[in-house]
Amino acid sequence: AGCGRVAVVTAPADLHEWVSFDDPDEDRTWVFDLTFLLSRWTCIFGRGCQGVLTEPSPELVQGCCSYGAHFTDDEDRARVEAAAAELTDEQWQLARVGRRKGIAVAERSGTWRTRGHDGACVMLNRPGFPGGPGCALHRAALDRGEEPLERKPDVCWQLPLRRIDTTDEDGHVTSTVREWKRRDWGDGGLEFAWWCTESHEAFSVPGEPTVLTGMRAELVALVGGSVHRLLLDAVAERLAGGGTPLPHPAVRRRA
Repeated sequence: AGCGRVAVVTAPADLHEWVSFDDPDEDRTWVFDLTFLLSRWTCIFGRGCQGVLTEPSPELVQGCCSYGAHFTDDEDRARVEAAAAELTDEQWQLARVGRRKGIAVAERSGTWRTRGHDGACVMLNRPGFPGGPGCALHRAALDRGEEPLERKPDVCWQLPLRRIDTTDEDGHVTSTVREWKRRDWGDGGLEFAWWCTESHEAFSVPGEPTVLTGMRAELVALVGGSVHRLLLDAVAERLAGGGTPLPHPAVRRRA
């Protein structure tokens, strides 16, 4: 029967494996991007990151700080403004600008973001600064022995993780935790010359832990301690079942 043709099935380029479970305490289902969590992605800021401009610009050492960070709410903005007020001149290259003008600006939509200055976020220390390039808030947190998420804007410490909550017509919530993609930046994300979760360079640094291990603090802050423990149990059960977890698309493309 048939003409003898063999159908060739091609897997989607962005194929991911997921793990999900119901929240024991809420009317909620959790869905996690297992492919990304078990990948060895790491931030390569200053180590080959090409930035998020329309042309590769590793020499600027701006990472994803070329644009102001949008605050999630008033509490997020107040927390970051308080953290900025504690920075020293040795920690913050643009301290004079930030103290004089403020670190936050309002947009026409009514949302707030960190101020831009000379082509990047006012909180970003540039190449040539004695303390080195990078986020002044991040540096201050490390100086104090704190997690950077305690001082940085929510969107900054969460990257490249993203949590999305949706509610169906019956009120049941589905919370998805996955990698941050170009589309999450809006139309501007399509213009990026480079994005780290698409690039094998960010998955190829020797000795890096998995995202599940290396971003433990961020995951706990995103989902809570009890759900994080359930996630670890679910991942352990998946791995104990045998088989190889699906490699990240960026790694597969390189191979």
